[in-house]
Amino acid sequence: MTETDTTPGATTLGYADIMRVMDLLPHRYPFLLVDRIRDMNSDESCVGIKNVTMNEPQFQGHFPQRPVMPGVMLIEGMAQTAGALCVNAKMGSTRPKLVYFMTIDKVKFRKPVEPGDVVEYHMTKMRQRANMWWYRGEAKVDGKIVAEAELSAMLVME
Repeated sequence: MTETDTTPGATTLGYADIMRVMDLLPHRYPFLLVDRIRDMNSDESCVGIKNVTMNEPQFQGHFPQRPVMPGVMLIEGMAQTAGALCVNAKMGSTRPKLVYFMTIDKVKFRKPVEPGDVVEYHMTKMRQRANMWWYRGEAKVDGKIVAEAELSAMLVME
């Protein structure tokens, strides 16, 4: 389901529930790291949401006595959010066949993410050329940055 705000004078922002996210991305549990996306503004920006729960498989070994979400999974959640945004923006034309995660730069981890946290992946487009997109991402919990990175993706259209 994709909804938009059609209030006169308002910026039209899209919303993707979990079924729409699964339509946009090939990932599935346990590797689908986005539960929904809000504030979708074309391919310019959006906020992906991940509800972190104790029953996720990574917490069996990272770490059983103090479960912490692996940083690499936060970065992957950012990449999935950006990828879904790009695919959604291209849906009016030919549907992309694949999305490749290309680069990760300027990564910083600031605070641990634990079960019970709700992670928001704030993604903003830096630039786009042909079938390549570059995004800046901030993962936030309760409004505080827990991780940040710049990343790029390529859409394969054939």
